[in-house]
Amino acid sequence: MKKYILFDHDGVLVDTEFWYYRAGERALADIGLTLDKDRYLREMSQGLGTWAQARAAGIDEQTISRQRRVRNDYYQEHLRTEAIEIEGVVEALAELSKYVRMAIVTTAKRADFELIHEKRRIKQFMDFVVVREDYQLAKPHPEPYLIGLKRFGATAEETLVVEDSSRGLNSAVAAGIDCAVVHNDFTKSHDFAQATHRIETLAELKDIIIDVD
Repeated sequence: MKKYILFDHDGVLVDTEFWYYRAGERALADIGLTLDKDRYLREMSQGLGTWAQARAAGIDEQTISRQRRVRNDYYQEHLRTEAIEIEGVVEALAELSKYVRMAIVTTAKRADFELIHEKRRIKQFMDFVVVREDYQLAKPHPEPYLIGLKRFGATAEETLVVEDSSRGLNSAVAAGIDCAVVHNDFTKSHDFAQATHRIETLAELKDIIIDVD
């Protein structure tokens, strides 16, 4: 039986990944560039994204820095106005909390994370949250999940990671932790061959972490 679950955040607990992409798309459109979604999804698995395409198009770093701030503003606008809940998440977490301790390990910035959770009921089930400012090397590097293990005082063997992207899966695998990949339409084209489990919803996690016989 697993004793700990480390959840990715965006695309797993809240439906935000499309809106992060959309914010970047808007920021590039402001300077006359089109963000290629297929390329974005491919490069996302390497920890790259919007600005790799901007640099490839010859955009200078000063402009990128300015448009990054614009992107961040657009993203927060989406977080305030769009429906980003994933049905059944709170109920699944409430059930899982009877059996395991849980935490969040995310690439989200603290300001975005706090905005998302101002009026939501997800954080109450978590022992702690690791956000982007809490580590140096982002996913797919293992550092974020190794920090999660350390904060729990847990071994990799007694822990399960829940992810929705190949970048996050690769981070978990590099940290030596089993990973369940939950379906997300936005990242469904990613390579999940190394996943220990594939699930459609978080409700399926209970059967993975306990002996259901």
